[in-house]
Order: sequence, then C-alpha cells, then structure tokens
Amino acid sequence: MSDVPGHLRASDAKKRIRAIQDGGWVVFSRHAEDEMRKDELSLRDVENVLRGGVVREPEWENGSWRYHVETAKIRVVIAFHDESTLIVVTAMRRNW
Repeated sequence: MSDVPGHLRASDAKKRIRAIQDGGWVVFSRHAEDEMRKDELSLRDVENVLRGGVVREPEWENGSWRYHVETAKIRVVIAFHDESTLIVVTAMRRNW
C-alpha cells in the first residue's frame, strides 16, 4: 500500500475523508468486507461513519498510518492510499 507521505492531524484527515467521499475513491479491503458482513454493516453505515464520525489521531500499523473513525456504535479504520483514494481497512460494531 502506498501511503500518503507522513501523517495528517485528525482534523486534516477529516477534511480529506470528506473530499474523497465527494470526488474520489473509497475502496474496501477484503477484510473490511468480511467484517462488515459479520457485523451486518452496510456500505451506507460505513459512509455515514466516515461522513459524521469522530476521527482519532493516526497510528502507524502494518506500513501505513491508520485512522479510526468512530460513532457511538461503529468504528471504521481507514488508510489513505493517495490524495484521492482511501482504503477501508476494517469496520466493526463497537461492543462495550
């Protein structure tokens, strides 16, 4: 995965997520699709989390910066491939 150089602050990541949703590419990993199916999450659920969720500061994991985007019930983990593409790494229901 060719990550965007460096990492973005959470607020800048939120802006990039919005821009990508409005005119870029959102790609789902096979793992994300499997987890979404397991937790009965739809594409619309993930889109809504990306649009309205809280973006946490990134963590370096498996060769890329990972951003957790969360609502009270769902967590989506993404990585930026480039300026116009984000990858949904995984998505899950939050179990308290």
